[in-house]
Formats: sequence, C-alpha cells, structure tokens
Amino acid sequence: MASELMEALQALAHEKKIDEFYLIERLEASLAKSYQNILDLEWDARVTIDRTTGRIYVYELVPEGEPDEETGEYTQFTERDVTPDNVSRIAAQNAKGVIAAMVREAGRQSLYEEFSERVGDIVTCTVLQATPEFVIVKIRDGVEAELPRFDLKRPGNENELNECPANERYRHNQRLKVLIIGVRDPNSAETRARGDQQRPAIVVSRTHPDLIRRLFELEVPEIYDGMVEVKSIAREPGARSKVAVYSKEPNLDPVGACVGPKGSRVRMVVDELHSERVDVVSWSENPATYVANALSPARVSKVTVDEGTHTATVVVPDDQLSLAIGKEGQNARLAARLTGWRIDIKSSSFMMHGLDTTNELIDEEEGESEDFCAFVGEDGVRCRNHARFGSRFCGIHEDEE
Repeated sequence: MASELMEALQALAHEKKIDEFYLIERLEASLAKSYQNILDLEWDARVTIDRTTGRIYVYELVPEGEPDEETGEYTQFTERDVTPDNVSRIAAQNAKGVIAAMVREAGRQSLYEEFSERVGDIVTCTVLQATPEFVIVKIRDGVEAELPRFDLKRPGNENELNECPANERYRHNQRLKVLIIGVRDPNSAETRARGDQQRPAIVVSRTHPDLIRRLFELEVPEIYDGMVEVKSIAREPGARSKVAVYSKEPNLDPVGACVGPKGSRVRMVVDELHSERVDVVSWSENPATYVANALSPARVSKVTVDEGTHTATVVVPDDQLSLAIGKEGQNARLAARLTGWRIDIKSSSFMMHGLDTTNELIDEEEGESEDFCAFVGEDGVRCRNHARFGSRFCGIHEDEE
C-alpha cells in the first residue's frame, strides 16, 4: 500500500507539473493534523513519508522541560512513535481531499507564475459562459480567464472593473482576442478574503488601449519589426479610437503602413474590435502639426499653441467645424487625449468677426460684416447666423428691419 501511494503521488506530481517533494511536504503537514484527530493525541503530531519506499511514520511531539516564560510555549520535544498498523490505509482515505486541494492550489500558483509574466500580451480565447458580472473565456485546455463587466445603470459600481465594450454581446464558443491585464495571486490575503479563488485567476480586457497596440503589431510587420512606432492611443471602447504612429525610416509612411493596401490592415483591426472606428494619424514633434493631424479627418487652417496654459487654439473652415468637433464632441475629445493638449476649436468666420463686443460693433459700424446677421442682443453678443439674401438680418431677426 505504501509503495502504491508513493507511485500515485509521483504520477500525480508529474501530470500536474508539481514539484514532487513539495507535494510530499504538504501532505506530511496535512496528515499530521489528520492523525492528531484520528489518534486523539494530547500533543501535536509529526508525520514523515519515506521518499524511497513511501512508508509513513507518525510521531507525537511530547514536550520536555518547562515552557518559555514569555511565550508560554515549549521549545524542546521528544518524538514518540505512535504509527498505527493501518497507517497507509488511513493515509490513503484522508489524503484524497488533501491532495485534491493541494493540486488546485499548486495549479493556481503555477498559473500565476506563468501568466504574471505575460501581463500586457494578447491572446486568442473562446467564450465559455456569459453572466451579468463577467464573461468566462478559455485560453487553452485547463486555463480559463475572466472578462469583467458590469451594468452601468447599477449603483455602487465605481470601483468595479468593466473590460467589455458596451456594444459587444458574446455567444458561446465565440473566438475573441483579449489583452491580459492582471493575474490574481493565490497567496494574497485579499484574494482569499474576497473568495476570488472560485473565479479564474487571470483577468483579461477588451477595452484597454493596449489591445489596439497589440492588434496593430499582429497586422503590421513594420510595427512588429520596430520601424514604425505607436506613440499614443486614445480610445472610447466600442465607438472610436485614434492612434498616433511615427516612422523611424524617413522614406516610410507610417500611416500608409498601418492602413495597408486598400485599407486591408486597419480593416482587420476594425473587424476584431467589432466595427469600432479607428483613425490612424501621424505623430509629430511639433505640437501644432500633431494637434492638426489628431483632428483628422477634419481639415485644419491654423493652429496656435500656448505653452504656458498647454492649450492649442485651432482654426478650421466653417464647413469643417462640426467634423472637427465630432458627434457630442467625440473627435475633439479623443484628439485632446491623444496629444495631451487642451484643444480650443474655432471656425474661420468666428475668428474673423470674433465674439468680442467691441470688435463686433466696430465691424458693424464699418460695414465689414454684411454676410452676418446685424442683430445684437441685450447682453451685447451678436447673432452668429448668416444674414438672408438682400437683408442685414437672419430669418429669426428679420423683423428688426
């Protein structure tokens, strides 16, 4: 029975890729507690397993002398052999649950050591199960990961992870590319307190900006080889993203390399992101040029930067104003995140006539603003609408004639 137990331990350690001696040491410690209860020992027990034969020995640690005055604990013990006749059978019966728990713990530790070094890597996974709080995905056989998500309408979710874009819905066996953003340490007291050992230790993301970086590395050889560098990424997951790229080779167009022939490369990234719009722009050391590029696809007339306030004032043609700002300010917001500059967008007509009351009144008296409505409100602000043909006022204020 002893040799069979040892052979089983060796086979189990080899199968689960666990250190054999570590497994035996843990089993000895666990069996000591079991035998202390089984044999109803007055003192603590110690169990040793012969590494060669697998024979089990049980000793009771009988204290000697007087306890320590400060701690009240004994420091010297005599080992009294209390090994029962049926020690192997009892060990086999009580070891099943212990070994199973140890295998799970050792497996989690092995998983942590492997994937903690892969944080930031992109992996392909398969959807196994979707719940309102998280999605379970399979990275490979026996290795699962958690894709956290939460309902934005649910209160008290400020500190929760939400790594699923709002527009994505997942189905069973669907294949996804995800970014590894963290691995729970099985030895962490916080992890044990939260009970997260029942959930996958690996945490992955579909909203992290670096997911786009890794996708471009897969699709663009120039980025993978280091000739083109992704300088910055601004993302609103599921809606739109901006990527600033720079070429280390003077004759290589970084934007063209990322877009690919007929847009084939960027299209692969967009398809993986479930049709999230991706704008690729050229990075520049010149802040004015960089800000102008970041507002793409809008055409920019002029950019003035203020280093003191870190603000860029952008002038665009009237017909490009809405495009530069974007729906609900999205284009301007992403451009500001991408560049790190505060961006103030103004139209050409706004800059020409301005909103300063004095200048507007001067323009009106000099007759230089015939194309715009001449109405000035009680607060001294002039109407921004164009005047109607043959009139000095717009359709709203034409009664002022």
